[in-house]
Amino acid sequence: MEVTGKIKVVGAEQQISASFKKRELVVTTDEQYPQSIMIEFVQDKADLLNSYNVGEDVKVSINLGGREWVNPQGETKYFNSIKGWRIERLAATQAPNTQSPPMPTAETFEPATNFKEEEHDDLPF
Repeated sequence: MEVTGKIKVVGAEQQISASFKKRELVVTTDEQYPQSIMIEFVQDKADLLNSYNVGEDVKVSINLGGREWVNPQGETKYFNSIKGWRIERLAATQAPNTQSPPMPTAETFEPATNFKEEEHDDLPF
């Protein structure tokens, strides 16, 4: 799956234990109701964020994860995570093109020769 949007936060690397590190990225989507989505990059993937800055448009490839946990009181809780595994910059030209291509100038076309209004054409409209 992918998330596309503008970087809102690039978190600092967190050393969770001697053998586990992570880094968080928040991407704000560009849609009618923008969402700020926190994505975790863990272990060697955390280094992927080193060259990214707030304000850049990106596409992040993600995996969803979920786990079950039973607390000391015996209650079962469920947690979800969004893990990033690839990130790439989006160029401004990759945004959806909402403009029409420019209209060619009149000089682009050769003038009609021997055109007579009274000539019959066989077009059905």
